[in-house]
Amino acid sequence: MSEMSELKRRAADGQAASSEHDAQKGKYMTFKSGNEYFGLKIEYVSEIIQFQTITAIPETEDYIKGLINLRGKVIPVIDVRLRFKQEPFEYNDRTCIIVINVKSTMVGLIVEKIAEVVEIKEENILPPPTIGRMDKGQQKYVYGIGKVGGAVKLLLDPDKLLNDDDLSVAEQANDMILGEE
Repeated sequence: MSEMSELKRRAADGQAASSEHDAQKGKYMTFKSGNEYFGLKIEYVSEIIQFQTITAIPETEDYIKGLINLRGKVIPVIDVRLRFKQEPFEYNDRTCIIVINVKSTMVGLIVEKIAEVVEIKEENILPPPTIGRMDKGQQKYVYGIGKVGGAVKLLLDPDKLLNDDDLSVAEQANDMILGEE
């Protein structure tokens, strides 16, 4: 009989973990960049923090703003507007950093402002249009377009926001900083 109760307990634990994942399914953290609103699957988002002092990394891409120290962990930070080849903007009190997990690396995304968390059902996600794409080899950051009420949100693939070279630069800088301590 205790074997049966153990199986029931394990099943209940599995359902609890499964229901937490189901609760996040279809939820997106949306933010503004330029005139557009973008969405990231909530499962990638670790936290949202206030803008803070960033230590620059020499000889990196312009969109990699540098590194921040978040509770003892050094995290690379990129400016989303610069990554999307938009005009730079002046950081203000609405500017924040979305900390996400990309390829097992924590990365901060500087955004103008957080909009909201929205639920977008799978049937309301369309593939991105191919019209106007000059360079087919260009990395595609947007994997879909989510319809939310009368508006659309460009849904981002966080794995493509940073390329492997960017991640290795961030890891090397992190190793150097940790070596100095």
